[in-house]
Amino acid sequence: MTERRLTVLFVPESAYGPTNNCVGIGDVLRRRGHRVVFAAEASWKGKLTALGFEEDLVELAPPSEGEQDAGQFWKDFIRDTAPEFRKPTIEQLETWIKPVWEELIAGVKYCEPQLRQIIERVQPDVIVEDNVVCFPALLTAGKPFVRIMSCNPLELRRGDVPPVFSGYPAADRSGWAEFREAYDRSHRALWEEFNAWVVEQGAQALPVLDFIHEAGTNLYVYPEAADYERALGPAWHRLDSSVRETDEKFVLPEELRDGDGALIYFSLGSLGSADVELMRRVVGVLSGTPHRYIVSKGPLHEEIELSPNMWGAEFLPQTSILPVVDLVITHGGNNTTTEALHFGKPMVLLPLFWDQYDNAQRMDELGFGVRLDTYRFTDGELTGTVERLLADHTLWKRLADVGAEIRRRDGLRRAADLIEGAASSTT
Repeated sequence: MTERRLTVLFVPESAYGPTNNCVGIGDVLRRRGHRVVFAAEASWKGKLTALGFEEDLVELAPPSEGEQDAGQFWKDFIRDTAPEFRKPTIEQLETWIKPVWEELIAGVKYCEPQLRQIIERVQPDVIVEDNVVCFPALLTAGKPFVRIMSCNPLELRRGDVPPVFSGYPAADRSGWAEFREAYDRSHRALWEEFNAWVVEQGAQALPVLDFIHEAGTNLYVYPEAADYERALGPAWHRLDSSVRETDEKFVLPEELRDGDGALIYFSLGSLGSADVELMRRVVGVLSGTPHRYIVSKGPLHEEIELSPNMWGAEFLPQTSILPVVDLVITHGGNNTTTEALHFGKPMVLLPLFWDQYDNAQRMDELGFGVRLDTYRFTDGELTGTVERLLADHTLWKRLADVGAEIRRRDGLRRAADLIEGAASSTT
């Protein structure tokens, strides 16, 4: 812990997962007396100052008319492209994964001048990015740079691991080469163009087919108990979890307090819940079970009607809810996956896009949860999986031990220590 008051500039991706991760770490740094500034996307206006941070926000595209909800662009993008999620992952490379990279790159190029101005105004001692794409301004500022990889452990393409975005098993290599070749075909031209632009801005060339550099200090959010067998290297530092402490306290609603059955949390994330048809399907199946459900309804909450054994809202304090539930039904986003492990909860996983296939597969093959086919599961498969996991007391004990060890390692404060160390190493 440094005695010098630092100015820390966080640049998170405009989605709840990376932003909440940075909020958790930033809150520790703020309470240690450091100045914490967020160069988040403009739709987060006011939401970060409410937590005690400074905001110096960026536009990733020409401003829209009227006020937008936080991360609204990606919510709309997910809603409009949801039919793509029904395809095998190898078919999504051209029609979904590549368009996401294109949107991310367009945002990088649009905000590059803004970021340079923000850095000039803020004068940070250290810059922290939690994203999957390179912002050259952050690398050419002459400041210590810390990268957080909080999205998907397979982004770190090191060791004998399945291809990122594939959702393929670690024990079956039969499709790996075909998937990697398809990724190369669909993405190489885009990568070459972006890499040339990055170099033009004064940054180093990107690693081949990667859209972001490794930094001198890299924070890697994934529990060792769930990770793949591989060496991280001296520049990589594991955070077994990064669970924010800024969520409000959760009080179980009266209508769920005295009910029978288990207490289950259902969330497809702020983006996945924009698929209203899928939300309604899951809610409908679960309505016939004897259990109680807390439902994160998401941005289109008014279109989702819950049954009497359920309670929910648009936004919920997830990290305050997870400790009190018995089971988690999730899309498999990295934040929810690692937070469920942090609190020792079994999972039913319904992956939709990006990192979720890989996390769902990993939880399934390790026995920490069950991956279902998100758009083809039968009613009996979902309800039967819920009952089986609730009855597996051996798994409950195993996950309780895993969670206790993750919490003991305290990734949140380890991250703050490493960021302080990165800033101090150049002074």
